[in-house]
Amino acid sequence: MLDLADLHRHLDGSLRRSTFRELAAAIGHEAPDDLRFFAGMGLDDALACFVHTLAVLQTPATVERVAREICEDAAADGVTTLEIRFAPQLHRGAPPAAIVDAALAGLDGRAGLLLCGLYGEDPAILEGLVDIAASRPGIVGIDLAGGPAGEHTFHLEDYAAPYRRAAELGLGRTVHAGEGRPPEEIRIAIEVLGAQRIGHGTTLLGDPAVTELVLERGVTIEACPTSNVHVGAIARVQDHPLKRWLALGIKACVCTDNPFFSHVTSSSELGVAERELGLDPAAITQVLANGHAAAFSRR
Repeated sequence: MLDLADLHRHLDGSLRRSTFRELAAAIGHEAPDDLRFFAGMGLDDALACFVHTLAVLQTPATVERVAREICEDAAADGVTTLEIRFAPQLHRGAPPAAIVDAALAGLDGRAGLLLCGLYGEDPAILEGLVDIAASRPGIVGIDLAGGPAGEHTFHLEDYAAPYRRAAELGLGRTVHAGEGRPPEEIRIAIEVLGAQRIGHGTTLLGDPAVTELVLERGVTIEACPTSNVHVGAIARVQDHPLKRWLALGIKACVCTDNPFFSHVTSSSELGVAERELGLDPAAITQVLANGHAAAFSRR
């Protein structure tokens, strides 16, 4: 079995289905029978699905349990380098620090933890997450998740200050950018926020200058092919630019994003890359090496 790497996996999108049903029943939460993403549903509708998983993950105990089970499931799938990310401010059954500590207890050193700010949030919220991370070495990085919306008061550039502080603390920095949106978003994430990795980045090749920037800075792209089809960032998995990225020397790895909603595993996504995108054994080896090498660690 290959040693797999998954650097982009959301805690609230990675529950076991049996655990979700159990936790939902315990609080009387009703959800669609087949709660899952589907091709072309769009990012807004995909994000709306999280209301159901977040509903059952409001307490430290449930967060710890799901974090533990994610690690168990990833290990069983052959994942040896794993990072989990979530936005503790959305789990309101305890203060964010207590929610973070619960996640760390569940991970128990088996995965790095990333804390997510959300597009449109007051940057002070992300500042607070960086404060929490400062004293907890199990937190290896920060992220900005979700996507921009017209009604947002705060824009991508407004998160530069917490990203600078994260860099000073030795935290890794990644940003959801270019997820079917203009590649200018990727440029801002790298040049203004200091992102070392980019989540999704499907439009990267749309601007040669941004492509060159990614190559010059050695930025790693967290590719999530099935998820990208689901949110409509690409029309078909065969259209994913991963193979072209690798041919250009861009560092890219394959990740799951939200196994619960997309019905994927790390090994199945690697299979998609091999079968649907035509990655040969050398390219698969490179993808895995990129993932292991790009994992964040506290310096």
